[in-house]
Amino acid sequence: MIYLIAFFVPPLGLLLNGQPFSAVLNLILIVPCILFGMVFPVLFLVPSAHAIIAIAMKRETRKHREIVESIEKHGPPPGWRS
Repeated sequence: MIYLIAFFVPPLGLLLNGQPFSAVLNLILIVPCILFGMVFPVLFLVPSAHAIIAIAMKRETRKHREIVESIEKHGPPPGWRS
């Protein structure tokens, strides 16, 4: 669901994902992309692509952090480097 929001309203998707600085950068990025998008239509997709990539990277970082914290708390899985 967050990816759909990020595609249609990129700054809102970034804000809902907890990335306020990326949302501000995305707002700044929207202005030139709209202006130059009249000449190069593919530029209309740049803010959405930025938001989707930033959200995916943040989610991967969260998942990695959870795995590391779990290993630190409970130890490595059985049979790991036996």
